[in-house]
Amino acid sequence: MKSDSLVIIPTYNEKENIAKMIETVLGIEEHRFDILIIDDNSPDGTGSIVDELITQHPDRLNIIKRNGKLGLGTAYITGFKWALEQKYDYIIEMDADFSHPPMKLIELQAACASDEADVAVGSRYITGVNVVNWPMGRVLMSYYASAYVRIITGMKVRDTTAGFVCYRREVLEAINLDGVEFKGYAFQIEMKFTAHRMGFKIKEVPIVFVNRVLGTSKMNSSIFGEAVLGVIKLRLSTFTDRKKYQRQVANLARPQLKE
Repeated sequence: MKSDSLVIIPTYNEKENIAKMIETVLGIEEHRFDILIIDDNSPDGTGSIVDELITQHPDRLNIIKRNGKLGLGTAYITGFKWALEQKYDYIIEMDADFSHPPMKLIELQAACASDEADVAVGSRYITGVNVVNWPMGRVLMSYYASAYVRIITGMKVRDTTAGFVCYRREVLEAINLDGVEFKGYAFQIEMKFTAHRMGFKIKEVPIVFVNRVLGTSKMNSSIFGEAVLGVIKLRLSTFTDRKKYQRQVANLARPQLKE
């Protein structure tokens, strides 16, 4: 029997983590989660590892292989479209490296399923700074980046750059996925901001974020640069694209358009 919930995990060179992550998510007993891997032609054989595991879990594990590194945002957009085609009700973004605690999937899904939220965010900053094994400079950069986003956009979300997020299918159906502009770090901000602007409810669920132990981080300075400039562009879009948002919101149950 198919689950109502899909976890999308983008991968590039995650051979040290991917098998354990898949078995951990599929092993959660409190709620059944299916998995979709989006692999960007990992040269370390990540895709082949997933292929082997699919033979053991053919009804719950899937993979889409792309030709190369095309960006985090496009990976998730590909996954979102597949999830909507497959009629999943709850679609969750998650990293492969265990920085996002798998057991928190239960709480994120429950927040959306109980109508507390349309978007549930696994938040590092809703109860202080809950980040383990990051250099202090990176902690401060991430924390103040989220503060900067809040100031510019007016969102009340504390962890605006979080990548551990559950969406109700209605949110992804309402957003023009082909119109999402950013591919890197700013993608996470753009998705939350768009949902916020359309009047969807966003709830933050506290998590402890643990820096990866195995594999190599994909973060770099250019990703942060995209976010800094992208946030200003998103804010300006509240004025230049107001009619677009009005047309989208007119067909939704959440009628209030936010500045």
